[in-house]
Amino acid sequence: MLVSKEASNMSSDEKGPDRILPTDDLTTWEKDGCVKIRKTKDWPANRDSISLPTLVKKQCESAGTQTALAVKRGGQWVKWNYNEYYNAIVTSAKAFIALGLEAHNSVCIYGFNSPEWFFSDIGAIFAGAKAVGLYPTNSSEANKFIINDCECNILVVDDEKSLEKMYSLRNELPTIKKIVMYIGKPDKNVYPDVLSWDDLMELGKNQTSDALDERLANIAINQCCTLVYTSGTTGNPKGVMLSHDNLYWTGMCAHDVIQMRESREIIVSYLPLSHIAGNMVDIWAVLFAKGTTYFADKSALKGTLVQTLQEARPTIFFGVPRVWEKIMEGMLAKGKDVKGLKRKVADACKKAGLDYHLHGKESFLFNLGQKVIYKKIKEALGLDRCVSFFTGAAPINQDVVKYFLSLDIKILELYGMSETTGPHTLSFLNMFKLGSVGKAIPGVKTRFAEPDDKGEGEICMWGRHIMMGYLNREDKTTEDIDEEGWMHSGDLGSEDSDGFVFITGRKKELIITAGGENVAPVPIEENIKTELPCIANAVLIGDRRKFLSVFLTFKVVMDNDSPTNNLTPSAIEWCESLGRKVSTVDEILSGPDVKIMAAIQKGIDRANKKAVSNAARVQRWTVLPNDVSIPGGELGPTLKLKRFQFNKKYNDSIDNLYL
Repeated sequence: MLVSKEASNMSSDEKGPDRILPTDDLTTWEKDGCVKIRKTKDWPANRDSISLPTLVKKQCESAGTQTALAVKRGGQWVKWNYNEYYNAIVTSAKAFIALGLEAHNSVCIYGFNSPEWFFSDIGAIFAGAKAVGLYPTNSSEANKFIINDCECNILVVDDEKSLEKMYSLRNELPTIKKIVMYIGKPDKNVYPDVLSWDDLMELGKNQTSDALDERLANIAINQCCTLVYTSGTTGNPKGVMLSHDNLYWTGMCAHDVIQMRESREIIVSYLPLSHIAGNMVDIWAVLFAKGTTYFADKSALKGTLVQTLQEARPTIFFGVPRVWEKIMEGMLAKGKDVKGLKRKVADACKKAGLDYHLHGKESFLFNLGQKVIYKKIKEALGLDRCVSFFTGAAPINQDVVKYFLSLDIKILELYGMSETTGPHTLSFLNMFKLGSVGKAIPGVKTRFAEPDDKGEGEICMWGRHIMMGYLNREDKTTEDIDEEGWMHSGDLGSEDSDGFVFITGRKKELIITAGGENVAPVPIEENIKTELPCIANAVLIGDRRKFLSVFLTFKVVMDNDSPTNNLTPSAIEWCESLGRKVSTVDEILSGPDVKIMAAIQKGIDRANKKAVSNAARVQRWTVLPNDVSIPGGELGPTLKLKRFQFNKKYNDSIDNLYL
């Protein structure tokens, strides 16, 4: 079915999927547009490219009967080998075409991670269309906009709850031709035109290869195959257009940097596949290495993730900062029960672990810790086979990184965006500095626009990982990518003499005080959280104001994605260290508790001593009764703070601070 040729040797009049359409354009916003592949003479920027269908076929044929995917259903692990994986992709592609999927239109997938998510995603690409993930936390309005924006023909949902939510919009989604549900069977009395996954597979098996062959013949590697919608702070989401070359080239570079081992890597899929991190790691990076993906269940972030980790025992683990924080909080809570000599030995081994990783000091206690502490902790977490531990998508508190270093777990930070197909910089075991997001991946360029006297400026990026553009948005495409093809990130950062990149804040989030001082909020917020371990979130306020203020939230137990009133064990312990017996936020705020308020002020005072100027000192603060959250609208899908939404929601409270 597929013929693999080096893309560099193919001209536009040859058949795909490995052809390159001729163009000198570096960007496009048209659904069937193409862009120039940014090859340079140096490796790996000059790597020859292939289409994703060619890559998938090659890897699946090579891996054969090796396990590709595993999901727990009915209490048992159900597995697909690579041959079965490929057959399911091809079958879904044939079925999608038979259901009316048009070239360059889209298949939207709304549901929790599963093998069927992968089949639908890659099947859409095989069919010459675009794969589009919808965040599980999206509002109906956001889903409606995305589905219509990308001209979705086939909508794939996971279960009846998701189907019910989407079906209510059916009359407002004119491009949808069919809906498919992949968990269970739809009630035909309620949803007569909805297909089950078995229905889809049966339809695909009954099709010839002719229509699919025709679609493959018309694929070009410099056209869009995947859309990742970013949740903007204002306005509608923007569809980041990623080409075959974007995904293939970036994935191969990351694969090389982190030294993925062929046919040995195992990962657990639980982060949203609609986000570039989950999509790139779970679907593509594993495929490049012919590894195995285990799927967590829907309750992964509500407490079941560790159980899945214990059963899958991954070799690579990626967690957004909040996941690492949750793991740490759980371990600290359990650690409270350890007393006496065991506690002293554990504390000494943790200190030795930190000394080893930060200062290279190998000691008897560090070696002892490897035998009696670190190994047992990794086994308890299901991470005893894990070689690489990653974090990204949002800033991580360095105290969290230090905590895990003390347990001989080196959390490797990376930096990138949907617009850079994921990673622009990577840390690795032999390429690590505390507080840094690593070095730029080989073959890309970085510059810091309008740097200050310390070399800090806006991070701008160039390379084959840069997106094609934003679908249907010429204005935003030309705003974020300049005429020379540099992607302007909006992030502020600097680079040290060894090439390590440090992120210092957001250009668009810079607070400009009434006195004209520019203040980066993130370092100040991190300093406050470091001084006050009871605080989950600190949100700095002060744009066009005479001084800075901060809103604080206590660490609380979450119910699904919503904050409760109950303090976490670590927050309770902090209060107990002040001689206060409390277990809820209400208990602290009713009154309020004078001792706790005084301790918070002292923490703010300590953080202020680290301020780079008087203008960067916090003069007023308040505690919110509820933590920020996705349902509350203050956090995005990757748990990043949406400052604009926060300021809008708490506008009256902000004004009251400045009365």
